[in-house]
Amino acid sequence: MKTSARNELSGKITNIINGAVMSEVKITVSPEVTISATVTKDGIESLGAKLNDNITAIIKASSIIITKDAVKTTARNVLKGKVVEVIKGAVNSEVKLSLGTSVISAIVTNDAIEDLSIKASEEAYAIFKASSVILIA
Repeated sequence: MKTSARNELSGKITNIINGAVMSEVKITVSPEVTISATVTKDGIESLGAKLNDNITAIIKASSIIITKDAVKTTARNVLKGKVVEVIKGAVNSEVKLSLGTSVISAIVTNDAIEDLSIKASEEAYAIFKASSVILIA
């Protein structure tokens, strides 16, 4: 399956917490990176996803917030990494963040790049909600 999403991270399902309507799924992408996804219980069932299954998490780059400081937030995914590249456009920039063996991309405004002084080789955090993650089995 091809998508336009910039971020496709494959890993293993390490936990599933089923609720009445929604389920929380933990995906271990690497020893350094675990992603939380919330999907409907029906969605999990239609994927046939089970503990220890391989799965791919898709996150749109525009759903990711970049910060230079660790912050407490309601977003379940706060991933520390290192900026490997900043690609400037006319209005927005793409920030590529290395998370160990994975790379995640975020689209942010040029103003935000300047305000936070985001540069390659500096540490930063990628933040996104569990509900922003789409799972593909």
